[in-house]
Amino acid sequence: MTLLDIGCGWGFLLIEAAKKYGVKGYGCTLSKEQWKKGQERIKAEGLEGQVQIELVDYRDLEDKGLIFDRIVSVGMMEHVGRSNYATYMETANHLLKDGGIFLLHTITGHDEVVSEPWIRKYIFPGGTLPSLRELVSHAYDADFRVLDVESLRRHYYRTLMCWYHNFLKVHDVVAGWKNEEFVRMWDLYLAGCAAAFYIGYIDIHQVLMTKGNNNELPMTRWY
Repeated sequence: MTLLDIGCGWGFLLIEAAKKYGVKGYGCTLSKEQWKKGQERIKAEGLEGQVQIELVDYRDLEDKGLIFDRIVSVGMMEHVGRSNYATYMETANHLLKDGGIFLLHTITGHDEVVSEPWIRKYIFPGGTLPSLRELVSHAYDADFRVLDVESLRRHYYRTLMCWYHNFLKVHDVVAGWKNEEFVRMWDLYLAGCAAAFYIGYIDIHQVLMTKGNNNELPMTRWY
């Protein structure tokens, strides 16, 4: 199968999918650093003919005439912006074959307003959290059919605490690389977000959907 990773980061998901399941992977990113590291990883794994990462905006993929069996997007929706949610879903729909599966993984908020200003200024410039309601609404507007929704809120609390404790061990290294103010900001970010997930102020959801109806999939949760 062909797999598109929208906002593929450093390419790890595509590489693992190619190695473990034999997929033909395609990723897009706007980060030159991520693109460069992705090329290095693909070459190191000997996957040049199987995994491809391009420095391209997801909105320009339609012009390439690409169609995929599966699409995944992890941690990308938070950076799309509320005014682009419809475009995002419609683009994913156009890039997916009929009956294909789309897995969307994103941090979600509840209030559907601009996210916390300190986070937007210092950690994720321009970041905005979609609500689960918005995701499902736009999905159906784009002719997707939601199969499953899973909350990973408690998992992400534990993940953030692991990141925080690892960060504590390298405070001096990071302070030398950046400065003490940077260290304090990231302490606050990691610990504060861990608390926000723990109390349910924010969540993280995986939404599994198909393009149109698909009655041929196994009748179990694992697809």
